[in-house]
Amino acid sequence: MASAFSHAVFASGLGAAGAPGGRMPVRYWVALAVIGAAPDLDVVVYPLGLNAPHILGHRGITHALPFAAVFAALVVRLLFRGVEWRPVWGRLWLVFFAAMASHAILDGLTNGGQGIAFFAPFSDARWHFPWTPIRVSPIGFTAFFSVEGLRVLQNELVWVWLPSALLMLAARLVRVRHAGWGTYASYPDAAHGDHSRGLRASGPAPAEADLSEGHNRNRR
Repeated sequence: MASAFSHAVFASGLGAAGAPGGRMPVRYWVALAVIGAAPDLDVVVYPLGLNAPHILGHRGITHALPFAAVFAALVVRLLFRGVEWRPVWGRLWLVFFAAMASHAILDGLTNGGQGIAFFAPFSDARWHFPWTPIRVSPIGFTAFFSVEGLRVLQNELVWVWLPSALLMLAARLVRVRHAGWGTYASYPDAAHGDHSRGLRASGPAPAEADLSEGHNRNRR
C-alpha cells in the first residue's frame, strides 16, 4: 500500500480540483483526508487470519470501486444534508468517490503487496497495474517510522505529493481564470451566518450561484 499520509494528500488534491465552490467548509477537507486513507482499516482483520484472496482481507472489499461508490454517497448524505447543498450533491458524490477510489488506484501502482479487488463483491479477482513506480509502504507504526519508511516517503514525494500539488495549483489557476480577479467563492453553511467575504468583482459560477440562492432562501 501507499502510506496513509500520501493517500490523504492525493484525495485532498482531487477535492481541490472537484470542489463545487472555491471555499469549502473544514468538514469537506477533513472528510477527504479520512476517506482517502480509510480503506486500509481492513488491516484490523489480520489477527483473525483473513487475508488475500479472502474478500474481507487487506486490499479486498474496502478497496473495491462499488464500495467506494456506496461509501461516498453515505458521506455526502451525512455531511451535506442541508437543502442548500442539494444542487451539488452529484458533484460532491463524484469528488468523494474519486477520493476513495484513488486509494485502490495508488495501491495498484505499488511494487508489492496483494493485488487489489477492484470489483468486489462481484469478483474476487486481484489486480496490479503493469507499471508500479510507487514503493510499497510497510504496515505498522514501528515499521513505517524506519529507514524503509523514509525511503517510501521519498518515493511518494515524487509520485504522489508532487502530482497532488500540481493538481491543486491547476485547480486554483482555473478557478481564478474562470471567475476573474477579485471574485471569491463561498460555501453555504448556515452555521456561519452571513457567508459574504469581501467584494465580488464578477458574478459567481453557476453552481456557486445556486448554492448562494439556497442559502439565502433558508435565511428568510
